[in-house]
Order: sequence, then C-alpha cells, then structure tokens
Amino acid sequence: MNKPMINEQARHPLDLPAVEIARGIRTGAFTAEAVIGESLRRARMVNMSLNAFTVIREEEAMAAARATDAKVALGETTGVLVGVPFAAKDLTPTKGDLTTLGSWTRENWVPEETALCIRRLEASGAILIGKTTTPEFAYSSFTNSPRWGTTRNPFNPEHTSGGSSGGSAVAVATGVVPFAEGTDMGGSVRIPASFCGTVGLKPSLGRIPMTILPSTFDNISHFGPLARCIDDAVAFMTVVSGPSDEDISSLPIPFDQEKVASSLEGRRFALSLDLGYYQIQPVVEDAIRRAVEAMRSAGAIVDEVALPWSRAVNDQWFDLWCVFMSAYFGDAISAHCDRMDPNVVAMIERGSAFNATDYKRVELLRTAMWRDMAMLFQRYDALLCPTCAVTAPLATETDDDYMATLPDGRFKGLDLTCPFNMLPQLPALSLPIGLAVNGLPVGLQIVGKRFADEEVLGYGAAVEAQLAC
Repeated sequence: MNKPMINEQARHPLDLPAVEIARGIRTGAFTAEAVIGESLRRARMVNMSLNAFTVIREEEAMAAARATDAKVALGETTGVLVGVPFAAKDLTPTKGDLTTLGSWTRENWVPEETALCIRRLEASGAILIGKTTTPEFAYSSFTNSPRWGTTRNPFNPEHTSGGSSGGSAVAVATGVVPFAEGTDMGGSVRIPASFCGTVGLKPSLGRIPMTILPSTFDNISHFGPLARCIDDAVAFMTVVSGPSDEDISSLPIPFDQEKVASSLEGRRFALSLDLGYYQIQPVVEDAIRRAVEAMRSAGAIVDEVALPWSRAVNDQWFDLWCVFMSAYFGDAISAHCDRMDPNVVAMIERGSAFNATDYKRVELLRTAMWRDMAMLFQRYDALLCPTCAVTAPLATETDDDYMATLPDGRFKGLDLTCPFNMLPQLPALSLPIGLAVNGLPVGLQIVGKRFADEEVLGYGAAVEAQLAC
C-alpha cells in the first residue's frame, strides 16, 4: 500500500510495532528518549500541515522518556509497552493537559484526573505525547471544530480525515505513534480509520470500561484503538481491556491474546456490500471485491447475503445521538451558543424535543436488527461490508451532504458504521485494504459475534497478511 504523504521514508525504531519498540527499549537497543524525541518531531511537522493535535506534550513526554531510560539502566521492572508513544483524543480527560472537547464551552479546562483507559496505557509504560483534534463534543464524521479548525487527510490534504477521532487517525497514519486512543459512538473510530488508511476497532460494549461520560449506563459509546497494524491494535487491547468498578457495564472478560489466530482457512463470512440500502461508490466496491477475492484465495468461504435494513437504522440512531447530545451537553447552550457549532446546537434542540416513548421504541428496531444478525451468525463467523460508502470526501463537505434518499431509493450515506453502534455488543473492525484508483484509502469492516473481539482481530490479521503477499 502507498504511504501517506507525511510519512517518513527512513526506517526508525519508532516505525517498529509497539511491542518491538518496547522490547528494544527494554534491552537497550535504543532509548525511549530517541523514540519519544522522534515522535514529537513528527507531531510538530504533521500539525503544521494537517492539524492533528490540540496539545503536544513536549516537556512532559521527554521527562517521562528520560525517567524510563533511567529505570531501564537500573534494571528495574518495566511494563509491556515501556517507552511506546501514543496519543489521546481531546475528548478524553488527561491530568494536567488542556482538554476542550473541541469546544469553547470548556474554556481552558485542565482535568485533575486521567481517564482509566489512559491510566492503563501509562501503567504499561506507554508515554502520552499529545491530545488529538475532534469536532465539538465528537459529534461529526468530519473533524472540524469551532475551536481548532479543520483536520486534513494525510493522503490528500484537500480531503477530510474523517471523524470524530480524526486527529488520532492522522497521528497514526503519519507515523507519529503506533496507536492512538479514540472513541466510537457512531463510527468515530472506524470512519477516520477508513479514510486515513489505519486499523480501527469498535470493541464489544464493556470490553474497555467507558468512564468519561456523565452516565455509566450509556450503551452506544466505546473506547477503541486506531493503529498502524493489527498487532498494534492487539497491544492496545491487551493493556486497556478488563473490568473496573468505574464502569458498571464493564465486562469481566480479560483480553486473551492467544485467541487472535490469523487464519482464514475454512472460515465462513457473509458479505453485504450495502447492508440492504446504501449507495456504494464504485471505487469502494472494487476495493472490497479485491479484498474478498484475496480472502477466498486464502481458503475463506465468502457468500453474498441480503439484509432487510433501511435508512430507518441511520435515522433512529441519529435520534439516539441527538438525545445523547442534549442530555450531556445541552446546558452549554445558554452561555455559549454563539461560539458553538450550529449543527451541535440544532442536535441538542432536536434531542430536547424528542418524545420519550419514541426514544424507547428505538429498541424495537434494534431488536429486529439483532435477530437478523443472530440468524446470520448461525451460518457465518462474521459479516463483511465496507466501512464507508465513499472514500474521504473533501474537507469542505459536511455530514448533511450524506443524508439523502436518492431517486432510486438508495441511501446516500457516508459510512456503514452506526448500525453496529445500534448493536453495541458486536465488535466491528475497520481494516485498511489498499487505495482506490483515486489514491484514497478504503476500509473493510469486519463485524463479529458478541464479545468475539479477539476472533475479529484474528480475521483482520489474516487479511492483512494476505494483502501484504
């Protein structure tokens, strides 16, 4: 696969997989200071052209790197990701760092506590090098906020990085970090992963404790990794997964790396190019079909199937999303309306007016969707579909440009991700499968059975290896 325009050509220890970076630091092959220094250098360069970071933690990251090298020199025990640089989304609190949620409503908030997901990464020895851009309150599939402006695509800066974890995707795609933290409530990890050519995983609900929302009972929100490769996503999941009383919905299921078995031989996959109702860009369909043929050549059985879904899935997910925005961010309007994204204000107002009975009835659609998937999983190990219906749009476009029913009845939608936030227990992986003829990346979405995150990552590893042949 071609590399994004910012990525370095010279091999550096930073370009190794995360576990190999840690091994090299632990054995003294190179230093954490050298790795973190290069990560910060790339972050500065990328930020000038693509606007991926809100904060670059120059002093803090270098101090952590030097402290890491001192521990290694003394032979002290270090974590499995010692010295590995990573980035965190501006939505996620980190102690001592400006955290704005892409919004002027947070003024200059500096949290006094770090979110559990980030604490677990740091406890493993990983070093936070910066905070990444997000649209206001992570509401959009385009990373463009009133506070930080537009984040651009590393393959073509005229195009969007996607959102809402757009800055994290750019940081990974350009080689600044091997993985970055993102959040996914309607595709916000998988959409930018697809547009920027990275791995992106929405884990099963509860595999990673979700601790940054006012309510621990929300059921569409997930932390997830954006990563350069499956191995780096596995490294992330190995460290951050597992139960915690900070999230009552977290699952007592430790991540089992041994289950990430990379073989396609005899595996059965259902393929739906459109989930029953999307219009798919021809260059996306071509890329998906090429990946499917590579899977078949590796021994996989792939059958095209029909799903009886419609645009109602997206519309009712949007209703849930508007209520979410209203409940958690609606109090910002009275004091900050004139400095907020007008689309955010409109969503909050829509959510405030939504009927509670209609909100509850969304569960009927979600139930019907689950029954369709449960029947599908009786015959197949996973569902394949595009992550997004299009390659990265121009950065000047908006979500509203992808909310139309076309004359032929097809849905002109941006992504095929939010249906699997309606079914949050199903892990959904976006895997980069190469570039379309327009030079922009395409992602294959692999949706697995309930809580089968390891298996889905294993399928991703096998496809990744097959495409590299």
